Amino acid sequence: MVTRFLSLLQSWSFNNDGSKTYQKLQLKNVLNLPEVKLVDDSPSSRPHNSKCTYWDCFNIYRCGRTGHDRIAIYVYPLKKYVDSKGVPIVEVMSKEYYMILQSIIESKYYTANPQEACLFVPSIDTLNQERIQANLTSRALESLKYWRDGENHLFFNMISGTAPDFSTVLEINTGDAIIAAAGFNTHTYRVGFDISIPIFSPIASLAEITFINNLRPWFVISSQINIDSYFLDELQDMQLHNSGLLIVDACQVHNYSKRCEYGSHQQFLYPQILQKGTFCLVFRGERMSQLVLLEALAANCIPVVVMDEVVMPFGNVIDWKRAAVFIMEDYLNTLLDVLKKISEERIEIMRKQVKFLYDKYFSSLKRIVETTFDIVQDRVYPNWGRTYDDWNLRPDELIKSPLFLPITAPRSQGFTAAILTYDRVESLFILIEKLSKVPSLSKVVVIWNNQKKSPPPMPSFPQISKPIKVIRTKANKLSNRFFPYEEIETEAILTIDDDIVMLTADELEFGYEVWREFPDRIVGFPSRTHVWDNVTLSWKYESEWTNEISMVLTGAAFHHKYWSYLYTTTMPADVRDWVDEHMNCEDIAMNFLVANVTNKPPIKVAPRKKFKCPQCVNNEMLSADMGHMVERSQCVDRFTKAFGRMPLKSVEFRADPVLYKDAFPEKLKRFNDIGSL
Repeated sequence: MVTRFLSLLQSWSFNNDGSKTYQKLQLKNVLNLPEVKLVDDSPSSRPHNSKCTYWDCFNIYRCGRTGHDRIAIYVYPLKKYVDSKGVPIVEVMSKEYYMILQSIIESKYYTANPQEACLFVPSIDTLNQERIQANLTSRALESLKYWRDGENHLFFNMISGTAPDFSTVLEINTGDAIIAAAGFNTHTYRVGFDISIPIFSPIASLAEITFINNLRPWFVISSQINIDSYFLDELQDMQLHNSGLLIVDACQVHNYSKRCEYGSHQQFLYPQILQKGTFCLVFRGERMSQLVLLEALAANCIPVVVMDEVVMPFGNVIDWKRAAVFIMEDYLNTLLDVLKKISEERIEIMRKQVKFLYDKYFSSLKRIVETTFDIVQDRVYPNWGRTYDDWNLRPDELIKSPLFLPITAPRSQGFTAAILTYDRVESLFILIEKLSKVPSLSKVVVIWNNQKKSPPPMPSFPQISKPIKVIRTKANKLSNRFFPYEEIETEAILTIDDDIVMLTADELEFGYEVWREFPDRIVGFPSRTHVWDNVTLSWKYESEWTNEISMVLTGAAFHHKYWSYLYTTTMPADVRDWVDEHMNCEDIAMNFLVANVTNKPPIKVAPRKKFKCPQCVNNEMLSADMGHMVERSQCVDRFTKAFGRMPLKSVEFRADPVLYKDAFPEKLKRFNDIGSL
């Protein structure tokens, strides 16, 4: 094993000639390529290895030579291979194969240096087996400089086999190469090695929709040309009793863009007619691969696949049961019974999934090529690989929160109280004493925002059992509240103003308990909402007492320390600059940030309504200025533009302790000192 490994490294050694440069392949003059003559006795490549697996036919040691965790793909220079009589193995490169090579060259995976390549793609057009000379192609492959029996090579093929057998795999000597093909069945597909791709329909784009239209007059459409007579007889029997079934075929030979209905001969534009159907049938034909699959996806028509042993495109990563219906060929007579049992809600979800899959993976040859190599990338670097959710869940389904936890956050860590203060020393000390009575308090961090005045000496601070750390900031900015200070060692942070001295220990402990259940939310006490102003045509900040909330103010709220990191590092610069310049709206900005990532509302706890500083006079309070409220409405509207959308989510919800306001003895209640309205 060691000997084989060393020999592999030696045989695939780097080119140490530092002076040599590699030029990016130019796809020009494809009609005037350098000619390579294959003599009659030139050796042929090794036959297709039907037993290949990723573990024994793929040389992983070829990968990882670019200095980053990404596969590198080399495309052979374009050449015209001919036999001794000058007959080419393929007449002219097809437009589709040209686009495939172009997509590879323009992709992030391409390399012009064969010495660092992980994967090799021949420039010989093998998309359609009927266009190539199989024996001559097999001889041409053996002449490739880095062939080595097809190791780490990949072929694209969409039409395999020839009459009368119509093989489901490309019939040339591909050796140990990977086949990315559209015709596989479960017998010829090498699981975990080959890649199933769709046959590309150049007219599928004509059926594309920009939005999901629920007005579809036809329940089922069969539009495939020349389907098997058995299937056609079954469909016609069903059509006698169901007017929602449309059966169409080609109107005339060689006119793919028109379809005519059986019986009436009514003519329809194709594939646009598929936009009128809820379900579209996909049958096996002479070959497994059928153009109608991509055409149905483009039209947002749910595919009904009637093909036993089919290997669906990218079926190793895509869960097709979320977007398609599968019926065994012998049970075609149950078609309408099965489809009618699917609820309207389920149909709507499936159609969303159809559009998602088409747009992301099948809408162009470039998408198909990129997805093919993304699959190889995940095989080579599984530690960076995509999960089931990454491949299959629509953006509206994804749990975007990076803090989604399967269990409750650990209680033992407690929380850090981060107090933003300027010079209200008396209320600061009162607040610290009140915080010290909260069982889950871990540490107090005082953020001193006054650069003209020093904070009180530590001996003058209240003597409490928990550590107190004073941090002097370099500038008087509200954003200092959310800086990820290294002194904060807990996951939970209670951001609290120095004048919020009315909260009780029970209220704060209960707030922390709620945060433990929802660690990705802002959980706190004072709440606000946003409304749309039809007069000014802008968003408005609303502080009136209502049941509906969309913001919890961070003057007294718990949040995960990760949000402090995001606020400091990824918050749009114009938002953070506005906050610091106007000394306002940092709490609104934090609510925007969290909602934009999680798509979830905050959580208000306890019913307390008023938050007034009993030791403060009005001119000391930042929020007493009338202009302050006007600016906050401006903030909501401005931040919406900065984020590109309104991320805030409104909710009618408040968390209260168990037995709150119930007539039970206090000793049976855990949180007794909870304020009321």
